[in-house]
Amino acid sequence: MRSIAGPLDERLVFVIGCPRSGTTFLGNAIGSCPGFVDLGEVAPFKAALPRLTGLAPSDAAPQIRRILATTRRLALVGHLRAVEQTPEAAFVAPALTEAFPEARLVHIVRDGRDVVCSLLERAWLSSGRRGVDDAGAAYGSGARFWVEAERHAEFEAASDTRRAAWAWRRYVTAALAAPAQVTQVRYEDLATRPADVAAELARALEMPVPSLSSALSAAHGDSLGRFREELTPEQLAEVEHEAGEVLAALGYLQ
Repeated sequence: MRSIAGPLDERLVFVIGCPRSGTTFLGNAIGSCPGFVDLGEVAPFKAALPRLTGLAPSDAAPQIRRILATTRRLALVGHLRAVEQTPEAAFVAPALTEAFPEARLVHIVRDGRDVVCSLLERAWLSSGRRGVDDAGAAYGSGARFWVEAERHAEFEAASDTRRAAWAWRRYVTAALAAPAQVTQVRYEDLATRPADVAAELARALEMPVPSLSSALSAAHGDSLGRFREELTPEQLAEVEHEAGEVLAALGYLQ
């Protein structure tokens, strides 16, 4: 891997992955280290993503760069290396690396069955759920921009469980197709051996190990394997029907 030494405004870190996979924790942890700042999920960027995904990377990249440069300037954090943690950024990964060639992407992936449990708990995709998120997108069973166009009606008619598995599959496959400068972190490894993950991730991001190791030490494994208690056999069958191929490819299904 070539060095990423260069201006701080070119060396952003993007944390991507399905919601409820640990993106917030990991983004916060990296951003808490000396010399870094966590921008969180930049609302104008998140709100623009449904439109940006329909553009060629060469057309989306200047818009992404403008949004994030404005955010950094208004936040007065130009002297720090920024961390952006919008999960949906996975869907524009090629444009991210075109906008910021010196950027690094970190994909955190978690067992999709546990993610389904967490998404069901939050009810973001549940039928009858009202309200909007911080980017103005509606909660509920409506098809999102990441749902295959020819399957919108199928998504909206699916059970809450299947919609949650659908989301995990789409986010993860988008992240897995991202450009080469992506480092993958497993939530399960983060929760059980944070020091090892810190060493590997610090090397990829070219940052000191001790501060990252300290930040990641707060990870815990209390929710690992929660699907065994929370999902019925029928729900598990739905999850495997919708996302089983990706679960197996990642080693979550034996």
